[in-house]
Parts: sequence; structure tokens; C-alpha cells
Amino acid sequence: IENMKTFLIFLFVALLAISARAEKDFSFDSAAPPETKSRFAMLDDVRILANGLLQLGHGLKDFVHKTRGQMNDIFQKLNIFDKSFYELSLQTSEIKEEEEQLRQTTARLQINNEEIKNLSQEMNSKIEYLIQNKIQLQEKVWGLEDKVTKLATIQPTMQETNEISSLKAFVQQQDNHIKQLLRIVEDQHVQLDRQHNQIMELEDKLNHIELQEITDNSFLVDQAEPEVIPFLVHNSTALTYKLDGAAPDCTALYNSGIRSDGIYTIKPNGSEAFDVYCEMKFGTSWTVIQNRIDGSLDFNQTWDTYEHGFGDLKGEFWLGLNKTYSITTQGDYILRIELQDWKDSKRYIEYAFSLGSPETNYTLRLSRVSGNIPNALPEQTELRFSTTDRDTGTATNFNCPENYLGGWWHSECEETNLNGKYVTPRSRGRLDRKKGLYWKPKKGRYYLLKSTKIMIHPTDLKGFD
Repeated sequence: IENMKTFLIFLFVALLAISARAEKDFSFDSAAPPETKSRFAMLDDVRILANGLLQLGHGLKDFVHKTRGQMNDIFQKLNIFDKSFYELSLQTSEIKEEEEQLRQTTARLQINNEEIKNLSQEMNSKIEYLIQNKIQLQEKVWGLEDKVTKLATIQPTMQETNEISSLKAFVQQQDNHIKQLLRIVEDQHVQLDRQHNQIMELEDKLNHIELQEITDNSFLVDQAEPEVIPFLVHNSTALTYKLDGAAPDCTALYNSGIRSDGIYTIKPNGSEAFDVYCEMKFGTSWTVIQNRIDGSLDFNQTWDTYEHGFGDLKGEFWLGLNKTYSITTQGDYILRIELQDWKDSKRYIEYAFSLGSPETNYTLRLSRVSGNIPNALPEQTELRFSTTDRDTGTATNFNCPENYLGGWWHSECEETNLNGKYVTPRSRGRLDRKKGLYWKPKKGRYYLLKSTKIMIHPTDLKGFD
């Protein structure tokens, strides 16, 4: 491009020189022949051509400037890509180092397992040898007892009596020694079994390094809750009912004759009317205040959104703190939490609870009533509701909503957060797993959840769990 620019400038100067010389010749020789005039006409064409070449040179110059700008943008994007690739390479290196450490640990465990197997075989051989010796000694003792029985009828000499006593003492000593060896062998067997179990657990963890949460974080099948109906799914045919009367909650609607699940309008005492989803079970109706089924709704919302509610009552939703508070001010209520894991096993837990006013940041206080899963929420403790944009404070300085996402009643930033990020079992990010939808008892393992539902009912319910 630079060479082309130089050539164009040189051509332009040459043309100007030729033009100037032609004008000079014309001024000094006005009586030039027709051939000279024809040459002057050609010089005009040359000037036009020179102008065109000059404009072409300017166009090429602009094109060069634009091309340089585009190249600079491309280089900047390449730099950003290089940085991202470098960071990804670092993360990949860390993962490879961890995998290498796990492989080394597995190799050491396998070596230890082989040593334990060899030791176990040696111990078994020694045990068999000791048992054979014991059998032989028992046979000898039986033979001596026969001799003693025979000698009982005959007065033994002093020497024979001493020999018999010496033999009995020797036999007793050998028997005690054998018993002691057997106890040692049993203790070693117990230790070997314990070590073997630990090795098997470690090998199981290594074999399931690809996040087998479906198995690790599932409820036990033999404790399934038979009476829990399937969780709510998207249903475009769900109906919305409007009653002329002002029912205070779903239970009152049931008592008035309503027997179908669906969206209804209620009007708690001292509150405006609003829609809720009512679920019929245990011979009554429950008011649902939270429902999560597939992760289609982002629960990482602001304080105002959690206070007024969000979502679709036909699918995933959060009813709203102020609406729930208006219902619970009418009396005492039961809080029921239903959980479903990724193997479709279901659990539940029920609390007697109280919900504070907006001035107390909707403080929650719980007392477990029943359930078939270990409790994961602190009891008899004031739990203040917090969101990412409004941390009302916990026992530590750790910002729970910011680190675990989603609004919830936090105490000491426990892992349990039913409004956290929806994570499937195949998710690979470690931070995402911490922010996932879990039920984590204080002394127990994580339960990775597929569905959750929270509902309330007055405590005067008869005949429910």
C-alpha cells in the first residue's frame, strides 16, 4: 500500500510537469501547426486522468485507514480471546492436578488393599494352624482324661501325680495362649474390615467423580411417603375461580364446598383480595406459598419482588411475603414443606410457625411437628428474611443471599435454601453446586432436589399428618 501511494504521487508530479511544459510551449508559439494543438488536447485528457488517479489515491488512503481500524479491533478481540483461553487453561490445569492427586490416592489405596489382602491370607493360615493345634491338644487332653479316669481307681504314685498336674498346667497354658491369639486375630479382622470399608468408600467416591448426585443425593427408597401426591406440573387447563364471598384462605374455600385444585381468589381479614393456588389433600385444602418444579423461573429476585410475589400460579411461583403474612395474622398455621429428589422419591416435614411483620423483616420462628426427613432449619430461632439487595444480617458477617442466591430465611448461611439456583445433577461447576437447590440437615448429607413445595394450613386441621 505504501509503495502504491508513492507511485501515484510520482505519476501525479510527472503529469503536472508535462502539463506545465506544454503550456509554456504554447505561450511562446501561438502559430503552432494543427498537430501541436491536437497534442494540447491530449494533455487535457491527461490532466483529467491525473485528477482521477489523485481521487483514487485519496480513496485508497481512506480504505487503508479503515482497514487499520478494523485490524486494531480484531487484535483487541484476539487479545481478549487469548486471556479467556489462558484462564480456561489455568482452570483445566487445576482440574488435571486434582484428578492426578485422586489417581495417586487410588493407587496408594490399591497397594494398601493388596497388602491387607496378603496379611489377611497370612492370618487365615495362622488361624487354621492354631485350630489344628487346638484340636490335637484337645485330643491329647481327652486321652489324658481317660488315663486320669483309669488312674482314679488305682492309687497313683507321687511322680505320676506330678506329671499329671504338670500336663494339665501345660494344657491350660496352651489353651489360654490359643484363646489370646484368637482374640488378637478377631481384633485384627475387625480392623481389616474397617479399613476395607474405608477403601471401598474412597474407591466409590473416585468412581463417581463425574457428579453422580442422582445416587449420592437421593432419599432412601424404603422411607417413601405413600400419601404425598405428585408435585404440581404446568397445566394450561388449570381454572381460576372467583367466589362472591370473601374467603380468608383455601381451607375456608374447601369448607364452602370447593373440592378441586386450582387458582382461587381469597381476602384475608384486613387485606385486599388476591389470587392463590389451593391444593386439596388430607380431606382439606392447603394454601401454596412456593412451588418449584423445573427451574423455568429465576428465584434470584430483589427484596420488593419477594415481598409482593412473582411467577405464575399455574407453574413456578413465590406467593409473596406480605400476602403470606396477611394470611397468618388470622390465627395459628402449620407450615408444610414437600421435597422430591432426582429419583422421584418424596419427603415432607411440618412445622408450627409464626411469621413476623414487615417491620421485623418477616422474621420466621419454627417448631417441628412431624415429617420423614431430618430437620435442616433451626428451631426456636428468629430467622430474618434476606435477599441479594437487602441483607438483614445473620450470626456472621457472611452475606448469605449474595453467596447462595435467592431470598431465604438465613441463620448462619446454612446450605439449605429452597429458593436457591436450580441445578441439575449433571452440572459441573462447584460454585453452582453450592448455590443449588439442596436440603442439608446439620448432621447429614446433601439432598439435591428436583421439586419443592411450601404450603400452609390452619392448625385446627383434623386427620392430617
